[in-house]
Amino acid sequence: MWHGWGDPTQAHPLSDVAWRFLRTELGLRGVHVSQRQTSPPVALEEVALAPSRLEEVGAGAAAQQALADLVGPDHVHLERVWRIEHAGGKSYPDLYRLRTGDGSNAPDAVVVPGSPGEVAALLTVCAEHRVAVVPFGGGTSVVGGVGAGTDHERFTAVIALDLRRLDDMAAVDPISRTATLGPGLRGPEAEQALHAHGLTLGHYPQSHQEATVGGYVATRSAGQASTGYGRIDDNVVGLRLATPRGELVLGGRAPASAAGPRLLDVVVGSEGTLGVITEVTLRVAPLPTAKRHAAWVFPSFVAGTNALHGLTHELGRAALPTICRLSDEDETRVNLTLAGGSGRRLLRYVRAGGLDRPALLVLVWEGTDERELRHRYRAARRLLGQAGGRRLPKQVGRAWERGRFSGPYLRDELMDHRFLVETLETATSWANLSRLHEAVGAAIRGALEVEDRRAVVMCHVSHVYPDGASLYYTFVTPESEDPLAQWRQVKAAASQAIIDAGGTITHHHAVGTDHRAYLPAEIGEVGVGLLRAIKTELDPSGILNPGKLIP
Repeated sequence: MWHGWGDPTQAHPLSDVAWRFLRTELGLRGVHVSQRQTSPPVALEEVALAPSRLEEVGAGAAAQQALADLVGPDHVHLERVWRIEHAGGKSYPDLYRLRTGDGSNAPDAVVVPGSPGEVAALLTVCAEHRVAVVPFGGGTSVVGGVGAGTDHERFTAVIALDLRRLDDMAAVDPISRTATLGPGLRGPEAEQALHAHGLTLGHYPQSHQEATVGGYVATRSAGQASTGYGRIDDNVVGLRLATPRGELVLGGRAPASAAGPRLLDVVVGSEGTLGVITEVTLRVAPLPTAKRHAAWVFPSFVAGTNALHGLTHELGRAALPTICRLSDEDETRVNLTLAGGSGRRLLRYVRAGGLDRPALLVLVWEGTDERELRHRYRAARRLLGQAGGRRLPKQVGRAWERGRFSGPYLRDELMDHRFLVETLETATSWANLSRLHEAVGAAIRGALEVEDRRAVVMCHVSHVYPDGASLYYTFVTPESEDPLAQWRQVKAAASQAIIDAGGTITHHHAVGTDHRAYLPAEIGEVGVGLLRAIKTELDPSGILNPGKLIP
């Protein structure tokens, strides 16, 4: 959907319970929240779109002809709908601009190559004609990673390089448990191809239904089940990268190597700034045949994080649940309230037991051996009980899993009713987790709760490691008169708080443009210089996803 998330047929309207909750929580008076003055998206034909520079006489037309000669005229799209659909990702600013009719971030064309060879040849043509290239997979970036930008006067044009036709599974090795996949395969398509061989990638970010394999690798993605299956960077065995200087083929020869620095790690997370991933070989796992769910509550978020820390050290990575998701007190209260009658009854039950501000932990185990899962479950149950947790019905965990991909759809309706809704994430060590949680939450509230506005600010842990964990924030507040300025203010406050409190500027959303200014604080000026040097070597004309990642 050009102005929202995913497939609109899968969206469900907010319930009356949710609207009443928002009215109370945000201090909104008068008219029912669902009947507030709305701000629906403008019609597609009303989005302001500059003429494509590829249609201009001279350099633009010559570049367009060269692209058409290479991939075929049917795969060079200058139509309005194609350009608008590729005018950014799914961050609040990206969607707000399109919803209000601002198409200035749209490319001049969308080019859809059909093979790795065409991608490599296309980069050569684009370098010759000074055409900037923005690699585009599922378009789910929430950090400004796939927009064409507005400051590209040094280029003849900017194209979005849509990789949807590179969507095959080239090879599968069930003995070594690896699979070679095209970057344009979306998450469900990759799983379907692997399931036919009794395998799974096990990578389920919230964007799973839309995001692509190439996007996973280019952004160093982590999925909801990464505690069990590993992050995407844990599972990249090898890849092919097309660059303006030629093709780079990395990894795949052996499970480990001492042949110099691991260049594979330079490409993973490079966000299309160094080249275009045309093929990737990934470790895969046996398709699970057994599953267990559990839910626990703790007296506080701190008590819950202490329990998770204990699990990681007592059980070890291999015995941990596949999914560990701990909501802080505010997210627990909000989620159980919005779950309807059953959730509210559960919240009353927990509070009656003396937990006034509980923190909810959802756990899922997956595997192929029911007895092993039972053993892992019982070991976790013992440790969580010793840490002060109380068991809840396993249906709580199942309910979370059923709705695990539905969250982004709610934002579209909230934006219709003029609410700012956004997410951000970070990670740090166990010793620093509580400090970071408090600092970032306070920064978000401080930036939003001005001019008598209130905000709902929630957080959860969704990935655990031996030495630390992630923090994922969601916040909602009424829009100000200038929503983009409001967003910039809260983003800057939260980002600075993350840096000051010792967190990473991004755990799995990548850098894009939104986090670019904070990268030197994490990798240092020498590190930034090293990235620039690598880019200059691989992309001397600077055509690859300009303005992203590298300050």
